[in-house]
Amino acid sequence: MAIVAGIDCSTQYTKIVACDADTGGVLRDNRAPHPVPAGSEETSRTSEIDPQLWLHSLGAAATGGILEGVRAIGVSAQQHGMVGLDAGGVLVRPALLWNDPRASGAAATLIDALGGPGAWAQAIGAVPDASYTVAKLRWLAEFEPGSAARLAEVLLPHDWLVWQLLGHPRRRTTDRGDASGTGYWSPVTGQYRTDLVKLALGHEVRLPEVLGPAEPAGETPEGLLISAGTGDNMAAALGLGAGPGDAVVSLGTTGTVFAVHDEPLVDPGGTISSFADATGRHLPLVGTLNAVQVLRCTAALLGVDLEGLSELALQSSPGSYGLVLLPYLEGERTPYLPHAAGTLSGLRAESMRREHVARAAVEGMLCGIADALDVLRGRGVAVRRVFLVGSAGRLAAVQHIAPLVLGVPVVIPPPGDYAARGGARQAAWALAGTAEPPQWELPDAVTVEPGEDVAFGQAVRQQYASVREQMHPEERY
Repeated sequence: MAIVAGIDCSTQYTKIVACDADTGGVLRDNRAPHPVPAGSEETSRTSEIDPQLWLHSLGAAATGGILEGVRAIGVSAQQHGMVGLDAGGVLVRPALLWNDPRASGAAATLIDALGGPGAWAQAIGAVPDASYTVAKLRWLAEFEPGSAARLAEVLLPHDWLVWQLLGHPRRRTTDRGDASGTGYWSPVTGQYRTDLVKLALGHEVRLPEVLGPAEPAGETPEGLLISAGTGDNMAAALGLGAGPGDAVVSLGTTGTVFAVHDEPLVDPGGTISSFADATGRHLPLVGTLNAVQVLRCTAALLGVDLEGLSELALQSSPGSYGLVLLPYLEGERTPYLPHAAGTLSGLRAESMRREHVARAAVEGMLCGIADALDVLRGRGVAVRRVFLVGSAGRLAAVQHIAPLVLGVPVVIPPPGDYAARGGARQAAWALAGTAEPPQWELPDAVTVEPGEDVAFGQAVRQQYASVREQMHPEERY
């Protein structure tokens, strides 16, 4: 039995899973937090970091023989980050992470400089925001011109880790999935847009070679095969086994909806971000601003925790006795309503009960996710099944209501590090050298069908849409 491993470097943790290369069965797993330098504040840790701390975390996670017998490793990491090197390969400044907010103004400047959102959508399949690497380059040029002048090469977090594992070879590599989140690589053409790097930074830089999905990046000095690696969303899709017709809904504070599709999508309005995946296909993505925070805020209002909210919601019935919650607590991006507020509509004497408010929160959050899925469907993306990931997906009320509102079977995978598992599956693919990745099963996953109650879900969505259109007739997707 060959053993492969996946490493996922997220914002705060490094996670490792060792898997059977043939079946995908997880043999060992571990995780370790990224160390916080002395004197650092919590907020700074999540916006920029010395990449060497990733290696310390990796070393801590790799203890206990977790990599014993491993023949190949795949690396996943947070997308959009920026690791800048000078001409000698020396770090110019700490790595900027995807969630660093300082580049929001730079992103707006770049959008205007190229001619607006439509021009960016045509160029790279997306409209960059503060998270994109290209926006970070513009911010660097504006606010740290000395660092910008020294910058000669840009890597993404997974690129840098692969380079470290391989012993600093002259050749630097990335993959098409992670490259598609930079803002200067086009999933439509499969080529870098070096002119966009120059537009942002003022000069061109060295960029890593983009490898094919099964193409290895190289071998470590000890002979361990390292696959191309990829970004975290792409690795998660690979780890879940998502294919054409599948969508992945990730319920965090915000919501992320992406689906496997055969073609890149160009959305002039910027609602859809057209990313590449880790298999040669594409992952068009739509985001919502309001997901689990809707449940948390409602739970706090009702004086319960999330489990208590779930129990209350299951005591109500579809439609929440006429209550509709538009969950735009922080504005919304899908539809584009940046200044909107949440709305609770349909208050009547019989509906003013805790269980109905709880269910309205769950239904409202899931109706927002359903709107995002409809954006993808409207562009020809098939959605026949949904993988539901995130801690909220384990709430009984969410599992019960999601198939009704989304209108398709919902797969609830067991808790696991699926980005790391995707890295391991890519490593097994590179090790095997086959045309397609190995077929790994997803053990203990539960599929919940809409069943005969799907009509109730349609009625819930119609009720939601009626209130939404009344409150926000100007909305756009």
